[in-house]
Amino acid sequence: MQCDGPAGRTCLLVDTSPELRLQCLACDVRRVDAVLFTHHHIDHVAGLDDLRRFNWIQSQVLPCYGQGETLERLRSMFSYVFEADSDYPSAIPQLELREILGPFDIGGVRITPVPLLHGSLPVLGFRVGDFAYCTDVNQIPAASVKLLGGLDVLILDALRRRPHPTHFNLDEAVEQARRIGARQTFFTHIAHELGHEATNRELPAGMALAYDGQVIRLQADGRGGISHG
Repeated sequence: MQCDGPAGRTCLLVDTSPELRLQCLACDVRRVDAVLFTHHHIDHVAGLDDLRRFNWIQSQVLPCYGQGETLERLRSMFSYVFEADSDYPSAIPQLELREILGPFDIGGVRITPVPLLHGSLPVLGFRVGDFAYCTDVNQIPAASVKLLGGLDVLILDALRRRPHPTHFNLDEAVEQARRIGARQTFFTHIAHELGHEATNRELPAGMALAYDGQVIRLQADGRGGISHG
């Protein structure tokens, strides 16, 4: 996510997926100023070690933001990163963990955390301007719906057609998208059983399945433009 603020362009990465290195190469990601973690499940954190490349490129420590429990899990899962060990001479990511306690700024860009539920697990979505990203969710509290008002673009979880205990299925995602009322909603975290073209044909106007390599540009006038990257 690239955001223009008073300090210039800020590049934010949401989660560190298992294929982070490959994704960065495929999408020509050359800079990361901070990482925002939605939660600690392995499919959202397993690529954390790949962040060390950005330490080297940028010659700086990377701040990583998350809920307190998420940060504690990261310390446990990647103990070699956060615990000094003179017998481990190899390069490790240089990270600074910062707990999210409310809205915060990075490079002059305002980040609003959006509390969500992933089954019984509290997780976070993130709002930046008129864009919001809410993955791995099956409940959106009423207070969080208010945080999502007036969006231009919403990215929302829609796993499959069948019900799931921790993710919205497609019907539930469409219902929540209508409830939130963003101008354009893209569904993500999609299982293989959702055929892309066939599913898109049946979705309401202003809703579509996202796809790998998709680029969403929000213009200065608040209108969203979509192009493949």
